[in-house]
Amino acid sequence: MKKSDAEKRIIKLRELINDYRYHYHVLDESIMSEAAADSLKHELSKLEDEFPELITPDSPTQRVAGKPLDKFTKVKHEKRMISLADVFSREEIEDWISRNEKLILGGKIEEFFTDIKMDGLACSLKYRDGIFYQAVTRGDGLVGEDVTLNVKTIQNIPLKISISEEHPSSSDTLKAVRPSLWSSEEGVPSEIEVRGEIVLFKKDFERLNEEQRKRGEAEFANPRNLAAGSIRQLDPKIAASRPLKFIAYDLVTPDSLTWHEAYDKLRAFGFQTSNEDKVFRASEKSELFNYIDKLDEYRKGLPFNTDGMVIKINDRKVYDDLGIVGKTPRGAVAFKFPAEESTTKVRDIVISIGRTGAATPVAIFDPVSVAGTTVRHASLHNADEIARLDIRIGDTVIIYKAGDIIPQVKEVLTSLRPEGAKSFDYVEALKKQYPDLEFERPSGEVVYRVKGESSDFILKRAIEYYASKPALNIEGLGEKNVEALVSSGLVKSIADLYRLNEERVAKLERFGELSAHNLISAINQSRTPALAKFITALGIRHVGAQTATSLAREFKTIDGLINATEDDLLKITDIGDVVAESILAWFADEDNLKLLDELKGLGVSPLTENTEDLPLVGKSYIITGTLESMGREEAEDKLRALGATVTSSVTKNTTALIVGEKPGKSKLEKAEKLGIKTINEKEFLEIV
Repeated sequence: MKKSDAEKRIIKLRELINDYRYHYHVLDESIMSEAAADSLKHELSKLEDEFPELITPDSPTQRVAGKPLDKFTKVKHEKRMISLADVFSREEIEDWISRNEKLILGGKIEEFFTDIKMDGLACSLKYRDGIFYQAVTRGDGLVGEDVTLNVKTIQNIPLKISISEEHPSSSDTLKAVRPSLWSSEEGVPSEIEVRGEIVLFKKDFERLNEEQRKRGEAEFANPRNLAAGSIRQLDPKIAASRPLKFIAYDLVTPDSLTWHEAYDKLRAFGFQTSNEDKVFRASEKSELFNYIDKLDEYRKGLPFNTDGMVIKINDRKVYDDLGIVGKTPRGAVAFKFPAEESTTKVRDIVISIGRTGAATPVAIFDPVSVAGTTVRHASLHNADEIARLDIRIGDTVIIYKAGDIIPQVKEVLTSLRPEGAKSFDYVEALKKQYPDLEFERPSGEVVYRVKGESSDFILKRAIEYYASKPALNIEGLGEKNVEALVSSGLVKSIADLYRLNEERVAKLERFGELSAHNLISAINQSRTPALAKFITALGIRHVGAQTATSLAREFKTIDGLINATEDDLLKITDIGDVVAESILAWFADEDNLKLLDELKGLGVSPLTENTEDLPLVGKSYIITGTLESMGREEAEDKLRALGATVTSSVTKNTTALIVGEKPGKSKLEKAEKLGIKTINEKEFLEIV
């Protein structure tokens, strides 16, 4: 082939391969098979081998990894790469807006620009005359490291940029407003800097870990660390072997754009963005706050990890004029979603005896918010886990929510361990907390259990006590009847009492139709006990009738008692360290909390103490769907404050189902089936 013909063919091949790259790696769609694309790349490579003088820096063949480096070169950023100040609530966002309005001439913000906060490695890409020539990490914001060879291997980064009328993400509206930015005569500015995050998508991370497992090698910890670690390897082949992506979020030049216009320009240049960017008018802040709530709900379904949302003043001139304080700009903040990990201190380690006789250690924490809920304790599972973690009272620990539900201890920060902290002696703790019980660790098990007592025996005694006169006084649940119910398999937990029906009970030995009817009636009458009686019935060690009465008067509701801290308990006159430990252990046990949740769902609603003047005492409500006037948690609090019970399941004891926007279909159907009244938000507001 003649050189002139080769040049024409090379140009066409590059255009087609780049078009394939853009559609496949940026738009996540394919215009041809991977095999066909590989064939085109092979042809291009052969032609460039034959005519090396035709190779250009933007050729698809130049993405291949080069030789390993000895070290990374330091590069000073022409414009500082800043970090953002974090905010965690609507109030903090409001404060940020107010501070800026005082500084802005005229005191008015027109628009806010928002985008998802990517969890990756911040990086700057530099282009000269449209050709990519350098990539620099954030570093300390002033000086970063040259990682060009590694970044060049990332497939969704264009090696050459130009304004394209064909990119589907180009904004016709923007072209109409700022035609000069889209003029083909203007072309691409001679120097352009694009900033963004280098990330690994979740599906790619899972695939890499699956490959690690097949090879019997250690799994990677998380996508963010793997992405950052890949770019900071001296051998570019490592970065080339991993499906990294660059997600652009800033066009440094030209600087006259709004943030919204900059994003449209980035997409027109062929860069991939999060596609989660939005603009909100400052006069309609409620829409911004509603979107934050919405994003928190669906962000886990996004292809990449995120821990927040960036909020900026859309006008770049106003943004720049506000300046920087320390290392953060005044014109932007990062709203952080509720943390999925946090640190706290271990106040105590108590041991809970479950319904099977298993002795489970529980760490009691200084209360801390994790994934949107307050965590006060977490199971330590068994003595072996305590030894593995080497956890001690007074330690600072990292906790997280397993499956976004169950709090777990991830790590002990031993460097913060206080002087004199002693290892936790599990056997000694059992003797101290339960001096009148004997424990054994059966061969082959990791759990200590109460010696000589089967799980059925413990269950029978628990039900008998639950139904006794000091507790709920349920007639017909004496020792022999309890024996019959448990031995038949009809009752496997206290909650199963409220699932019994007359027909099944009547078939058991010792029962007939009349006795079965009387028993079910007595059980149903126990669904709304006095709170003190209910606390007594739970059988918490060291908690008798008098202590239960004190707890009910102090905490008013069972939820109040569940959330009580050690300090809260010790404020009560007749409660000391031993009783406080026992109460904390009981309410920290996952099985016990599950039992309480089941009872609530079955319509068991202990009456609030001193509730004579509250209008909704004895009434039970369920909220389904979204309320416009307030969040569900606030609505439930208002109902409880008036003496009502709020449950999660519709039962025949439900007073009414409160229906908001997009209600749950199953709850509506069950309410209709049981003849439960439904009320709308307006009626709910009239009630409260």
